[in-house]
Amino acid sequence: MYVHDIDPIALQLGPLKVYWYGLMYLVGFAAGWVLMSYRAKRSNGLWQVEHVSDLLFYIALGVILGGRIGSMLFYHFDAWLENPLQLFKVWDGGMSFHGGLLGVLIAMYFYGKKINKSFFQMTDFIAPMVPLGLAAGRVGNFINGELYGRVTDVPWAMVFPQGGALARHPSMLYEGALEGILLFIALWWYSAKPRPRMAVSGLFLLGYGLARFTVEFFREPDSHLGFIAFDWLTMGQLLTLPMIILGIAFMVYAYRCRALVDGMNTDDRTYMRHHAPVASEQVK
Repeated sequence: MYVHDIDPIALQLGPLKVYWYGLMYLVGFAAGWVLMSYRAKRSNGLWQVEHVSDLLFYIALGVILGGRIGSMLFYHFDAWLENPLQLFKVWDGGMSFHGGLLGVLIAMYFYGKKINKSFFQMTDFIAPMVPLGLAAGRVGNFINGELYGRVTDVPWAMVFPQGGALARHPSMLYEGALEGILLFIALWWYSAKPRPRMAVSGLFLLGYGLARFTVEFFREPDSHLGFIAFDWLTMGQLLTLPMIILGIAFMVYAYRCRALVDGMNTDDRTYMRHHAPVASEQVK
């Protein structure tokens, strides 16, 4: 049986330590830059390649600030109240995906204003690239031996020293596979053709929500929180439910708008092209 024993430090030069977890963030951002640049070049002028670097900076800012604030707000609120400066102790770890997502959404709103793009134009463009960053982050979690799963006797169970001597699900790898690789493939394929605005964002929310909700059944709940309700609902699942609901709502609304546009006459379709940003990509 595999016993986790990976050094979280990738490189040490004197007092300088480079951690694998930080490198995984760099891998995720680098992959996002390459893929966004590729999509921008193939957008027929809708996106400019020179915007990608600035966009990535806004995304990184949203991920780091939102992820840290979200971690304290959703998972360590009592500790935050006792010591507000805990927010700045990033070396102690603690990043929340849901907080990072909110941070990125806020960043996209402001950057969209700067380059005259609507909010959902921004989110539809970046959504297919996000899962690769999530996959890299989960690999970082695995290297750190954190966010491990529940006790199990499956053949691939692993012993994580932070979780005691019992074998557990490598749930961080499950998350990397589902909300990372699989979701990336689905979104990249789906967004390769013109879709109603908001639909790609909706599919991301729905896909991530379902993947995270499922993996939470194998992931050990946070020790200081335990189960939130019903002896099975975790904080991760509770925070994910709104994502699933919004994802479905966005996709239904997007395709209803497209159906409305498809049924219009030429003059009305011309009007919609200039006044209905949700449906504009589908107006021929």
